[in-house]
Amino acid sequence: MEEQIISDKQQKIARYAKALGHPVRVYVLQLLGKQSCCYSGDLSDELPIAKSTLSQHLKELKDAGLIQGEIEAPRIKYCVNKENWEEAKQLFRDFLKLD
Repeated sequence: MEEQIISDKQQKIARYAKALGHPVRVYVLQLLGKQSCCYSGDLSDELPIAKSTLSQHLKELKDAGLIQGEIEAPRIKYCVNKENWEEAKQLFRDFLKLD
């Protein structure tokens, strides 16, 4: 059996870093972090990008576990996933301590 070279921690850091790898996604996280939740329609009013593009960014953040969405037909309400956000912050803190 092959030895695992990449740890679970490293995989999580990479997943979170990928999700934060675009300024629109960073903006969305900052915006959601200042509020309890936000509807996708409100986000599209805030950002000068196509709704389909915003949807892809939201999907990337959701797939990484940094946000969660709840359908309230016909809209979707998004919030920061506080548990995963805390985990991401701690992982990055530990990672950035490298000298």
